[in-house]
Amino acid sequence: MPKLLIATTNLGKLREIRPLLDGLSIDLITLDAWPALAAPEETGRTFEENARSKARYYAKATGLAAVAEDSGLEIDALGGAPGVESARYGGPGASYQKKFALIYDALRVRGAAGSPARFVCALALASRDRIQFEARGSVEGCIAPSSKGGGGFGYDPIFLYPPFGCTLAEAGDRKSAVSHRGQAFRALRAFLIGAKL
Repeated sequence: MPKLLIATTNLGKLREIRPLLDGLSIDLITLDAWPALAAPEETGRTFEENARSKARYYAKATGLAAVAEDSGLEIDALGGAPGVESARYGGPGASYQKKFALIYDALRVRGAAGSPARFVCALALASRDRIQFEARGSVEGCIAPSSKGGGGFGYDPIFLYPPFGCTLAEAGDRKSAVSHRGQAFRALRAFLIGAKL
């Protein structure tokens, strides 16, 4: 059975990704198998650039086909911030509560409460040094009046998805059907059904 490395250490992402690839005749490997492997620096200016560079790096370092993604929250009133800096927003080690507070403060200053926003996920699959497949998913919404919900992870509690009338942290199992990551990984699944790793 061919092996595919899911190149993330984010447990929340892994929880979402595994069911999306379930049932494929592929052995999914995580970075737990390489505890000493350092993560590459994310220097790209777009989600796509970061996804490609991470996929190539992990494929070369492990010898396995590797899928990597880069994702984040873009807020229109903040010029697309935090964007590719979503994981690092607020500085090293900043909690999501701190990130939320910074976002709400920035929106308040601009008089832009409830700004339109979107989650974006760019995904890349690399084998050896070649990108074999790429996909992008996005979901439109707005910033919620306040943080709500205990599900999901990351920025989900402040992202209001109007068709559900709740944040993605409150959406439960419905999240996967509409999420940026769900879209990108369903596209990957369709590719993998006919691909040779």
